Amino acid sequence: MGEVEQIRTYVAIGDSFTEGLNDPYPGEADRFRGWADRLAEHLAERSPGLGYANLAVRGKLLRQIVDDQVPQAVELAPDLVTFCAGGNDMIRPGADPDALAVVFDDAVRRLRATGARVLVFTGFDTRGLRTGGRIRGRAATYNMHLRAIADRRGCTVVDLWPLRVFHDPRAWYEDRLHLSPEGHRRMALRVAEVVGLPVREDWREPWPPMDRADWLTMRREDIHWARTYLLPWLGRRATGRSTGDGRGPKRPTALPL
Repeated sequence: MGEVEQIRTYVAIGDSFTEGLNDPYPGEADRFRGWADRLAEHLAERSPGLGYANLAVRGKLLRQIVDDQVPQAVELAPDLVTFCAGGNDMIRPGADPDALAVVFDDAVRRLRATGARVLVFTGFDTRGLRTGGRIRGRAATYNMHLRAIADRRGCTVVDLWPLRVFHDPRAWYEDRLHLSPEGHRRMALRVAEVVGLPVREDWREPWPPMDRADWLTMRREDIHWARTYLLPWLGRRATGRSTGDGRGPKRPTALPL
């Protein structure tokens, strides 16, 4: 537990996963809590006065995260960094996991040079996610690179690939891309466990029984999803836009919660 006690500054970098979509604070539709805020809360119980910065911005690609967020993180001289990036690259046609790994590796090198403990995240196994099967091969390749980078650079891995509890649809928001509030709560507990932080709840807790939706209901959900989320996403890709355009990080400096 010595490592946990030494954490005085925690910096989270990444995209919407780390920003916390879709886990809004009560009464604040566009200000999200997410697993990283929840992890900071767990850390602050052990380290009162913990400085916490969250530089993650929704929609960002790996290169954007490395160019914009990594230098800021280095300047903050953190004790702990969580680094999850590349998911938005993976869902784009023609993504090259080998080239992405080179960019990721250089970023980890710079972060580790500060002396910070760095947590690297693999991606989820998309086979268990609706609409995710088409990218499974390149996602697995990218994950293998990330594990090798973590081993070479002395990082801790938060391996999301085998976490079957997140295959339950209730772990996900209706857009099928971001975790639900309950998904974020469980993710924070999982990351706390990897850090070595004692917590009172169990991320593995079985989900309550749920009636399976019939075929017609599932097709209606698919149509709603396509109209509400898929088509706007395709429109943004076609015009080179992102939901993170013009948006800054929610916690750019390392302040107490």
